[in-house]
Amino acid sequence: MAKIEAPVAKNEYYDVTFEDLTHEGAGVAKVEGFPIFVENALPDERGKVKVVKVKKGFAFGRLIELYEKSEHRVDAPCPIYSQCGGCQLQHVSYKGQLDFKRKQVEQVLTRIGKLDMTKVKVHPTLGMNDPWNYRNKAQVPIGEREGGLVAGFYQKRSHDIIDMERCLIQQAENDDVVQAVKKICEQYGIRAYNEEKHSGWLRHIMVRYGLVTGEMMVVFVTKTKEFAHKKEIIEQITKQFPQVKSIVQNINNKRTNVIFGDETNVLWGEEYIYDKIGNVKFAISARSFYQVNPEQTKVLYDKALEYAQLTGKESVIDAYCGIGTISLFLAQKAKNVFGVEIVPEAIEDANRNAQLNNITNAEFAVGEAEVVIPEWYKQGNEADVIVVDPPRKGCDEALLKTIIDMKPKRVVYVSCNPGTLARDLHVLEQGGYETVEVQPVDMFPHTTHVECVAQLFLKKGN
Repeated sequence: MAKIEAPVAKNEYYDVTFEDLTHEGAGVAKVEGFPIFVENALPDERGKVKVVKVKKGFAFGRLIELYEKSEHRVDAPCPIYSQCGGCQLQHVSYKGQLDFKRKQVEQVLTRIGKLDMTKVKVHPTLGMNDPWNYRNKAQVPIGEREGGLVAGFYQKRSHDIIDMERCLIQQAENDDVVQAVKKICEQYGIRAYNEEKHSGWLRHIMVRYGLVTGEMMVVFVTKTKEFAHKKEIIEQITKQFPQVKSIVQNINNKRTNVIFGDETNVLWGEEYIYDKIGNVKFAISARSFYQVNPEQTKVLYDKALEYAQLTGKESVIDAYCGIGTISLFLAQKAKNVFGVEIVPEAIEDANRNAQLNNITNAEFAVGEAEVVIPEWYKQGNEADVIVVDPPRKGCDEALLKTIIDMKPKRVVYVSCNPGTLARDLHVLEQGGYETVEVQPVDMFPHTTHVECVAQLFLKKGN
């Protein structure tokens, strides 16, 4: 078979009109139907691009000049936006971001989910009144430059750290503590970890902040357990920041870009800090999974609760329950809730959080949802409503099959990945369910990520 030549060539220039955005936020233009992906370009813009790489079915380009700009184009307020890989959409107006995320969800439901979109209501994305300074957890790699420490995020497509004093999507309190801890460590000659040489000591500084309580936790992620000048460093942190209630050390001696190691020790203060979402209180440890945008988490969970349509008589299963965040919201309206999570520490946190809120109608089990829930079903247990909130890879096939076999009246699917959401909705629809509504929620403004809540009903006759 003759090789089909691409209609574009590397290092050549082309005048193009951008038609769409990829799920990673790059502009999409076509030359003779051949797609070119270009960062920092928006739909409805015209410009000149230089092709920098040609692959089998697509190419990558660099924006050289804009002839016509989108109505949604704005100047990114962050001074290191063009270098940092943390945000992808600061050059898009916030309304434009919300529209893009809704369109992205609709596209994957049509293309991957093969849903009949005349029967599915995809609502406008629920955004924030103030979409800045929302992240309650700063997880910052530490490096060295010219004898001093640098703390920031990685440059796009590299592990070079961009030194940064302020991140516009982080809580300002977190930025303040990170910078202060960096300076304190510099003062005592603390060396940063070097990935290439596997030398040095301080790998990451993590700060957690309770938005409602104001409590803070500082976590040192280090190569070894030894901690030079520990007493002096702790004294300085707690003197400068009385709101810090916990200082923790995590030891990670592996050659890896995974942040945490297996050993975690409290150096000072409490093992937990506390925060609230709505009227539910949560204990948060160094390694607890806790949503980084608590304001929008309440929006997300309120919508999940609305879609569950609980009257107080229902048995609910919460698959992938984590530390019990959704489970405890559901328990306020359900007869009982059974949560499943593979991480034992998360289940310990879930039980603690239930006790903390005097919630007695929620039970939690350790295990894989796709193993535990089928076993419950075999034992004769049933559910009126099943809520799933899986990781990015979506639900396991065995779990989807069990949901179809159990036939709960309603399924509420909370998703952080529209692609796997669409795939799983297709399976559930084939198994007798009907997707009624999908609500995108902007949990991560200025990034391409979007969360969704989908409501499904068991079709009559199934």
